[in-house]
Amino acid sequence: MEILQFNRMRVAFSAVAFSMMLAAPAAVTAQDAPASHMVVNLDTPGPVINRHIYGHFAEHLGHGIYGGFWVEDGAGGWRLNKPVVEALRKIKPANVRWPGGCFADVYHWKDGVGPRAERPTIVNTLWGGVTENNSFGTHEFMELVTALDSEPIVVGNVGSGTVKEMSDWWEYLNHPGPSPMADLRAKNGRAEPWNVRFFGVGNESWGCGGNMDAEYYADVYKRFATYLHRYGDLQPFRVATGPYHSEEMMKWTEVMMRDAGHMIDGLDLHYYTVVGTWQEKGSAVDFEEADWIQGIRKGLVIDEAIKAQAAIMDRYDPEKRVWLIVGEWGMWHDVEPGTNPGFLRQQSTLRDAMVAALSLNAFNRHADRVKMANIAQTVNVLQAMILTQGDELIVTPTYHVFEMFKGHQDATLLPVVLDEGAYNYGETTIPALNASASINDEGRVLVTIANFDPHSGRTVEVSLRGGTLSQVSGRILTADAMTAHNTFDDPDNVAPAPFGGASLMDDHLVVKLPPKALVALELE
Repeated sequence: MEILQFNRMRVAFSAVAFSMMLAAPAAVTAQDAPASHMVVNLDTPGPVINRHIYGHFAEHLGHGIYGGFWVEDGAGGWRLNKPVVEALRKIKPANVRWPGGCFADVYHWKDGVGPRAERPTIVNTLWGGVTENNSFGTHEFMELVTALDSEPIVVGNVGSGTVKEMSDWWEYLNHPGPSPMADLRAKNGRAEPWNVRFFGVGNESWGCGGNMDAEYYADVYKRFATYLHRYGDLQPFRVATGPYHSEEMMKWTEVMMRDAGHMIDGLDLHYYTVVGTWQEKGSAVDFEEADWIQGIRKGLVIDEAIKAQAAIMDRYDPEKRVWLIVGEWGMWHDVEPGTNPGFLRQQSTLRDAMVAALSLNAFNRHADRVKMANIAQTVNVLQAMILTQGDELIVTPTYHVFEMFKGHQDATLLPVVLDEGAYNYGETTIPALNASASINDEGRVLVTIANFDPHSGRTVEVSLRGGTLSQVSGRILTADAMTAHNTFDDPDNVAPAPFGGASLMDDHLVVKLPPKALVALELE
């Protein structure tokens, strides 16, 4: 085949390649756009897609913990919310980040250990001004991640805490004993260490975590990180605060990698998709097509953010030892009407699902540098997987995206070249298509592809180069309306369904995508 020439991932196929594609032509209706082309390179595998890309986030915020993960047991106490845990286990949550978020830099861990009746209360001035009773602390969090079969990520207090406080927490979590903190842990009911390896040295230290400048935080980070000691075979994985993605914060990464990179294992980038302004973000469910396309356009910025961060990191770390972590990401809308503004409760529509899909596709494609990510957040807060109402729960369209993508975890990235096409609305033009692909140890290929165009179906003609596959199956996530979402009265309004629009012949796959749809294809 002649060399493929492409500009910004748009492929101009040679005459030879194009004739090959037409071997199994796809019908194009009057409402469909012209066919797009895609190449999946089965014979040139890339890096492994780290399962930690499919991570989650639980902060002491609204009903994320209390009323979400942690519920009253009816006898004056609290317990894990088993239906929530069972639902989350189905999407294979790789990790959970806790206790924040901004809350991490006001959290003093000793308030959350020991007999619950004796734990002090504080006022959560960050999120809603409610009283935090500290009944959910270190032991309860570790009970949660054990039940989820997830790995814990603990974020320490740099903003209002001390080096000793953080060092003591690390010892409490991990020292086998005897030691002062290991002995305290045993007194509180846990003799064995938990062997927590992921530890964040502060959160958003440029903002709610202390309003520090980059040079100052680099020094503070090195001081705090020094006292996260190795215990036996347990080596701390130290996560440094990275920037919020914006032009004015590019200096942050430069300074951190230059001044502290030798002590950093992961750098924590944050980026939220906000359709309007931070003051008026817009409704999660009441929006028009202009808001649909702007939401997806701003969601696609995550790919630009990763490239910009990776370019800086590569100069100081060409071996890619330091993980780029997208520690907070997702859509941020105005709160659900009638709820506490500080609780950040919002609905999740098909638009949120599309942003989740394009984000996960981006993390997959950049698997050489992106090794961990945490959607904000898991239950009842921002772009949640699950919404609860008393004893009831519903899963959101975003939950279904994570379930459809779970086969990418620990699979090997397959390079994809895609003619993305164009979706236009008003003066805005964005790519219409977005995809990633992987192959697991058993030889199964997973292709996840989204069509953002809410009006036109897209036929994608896929050349599978360098391998032989004989069967294809798939599922689709779509809805009649862009604003479609699940409610407690209609919990399955947006849910995956079998997809019959893919046909495979030899090394040629034809996929007929409906408008505003996400498809996950499994090939063997």
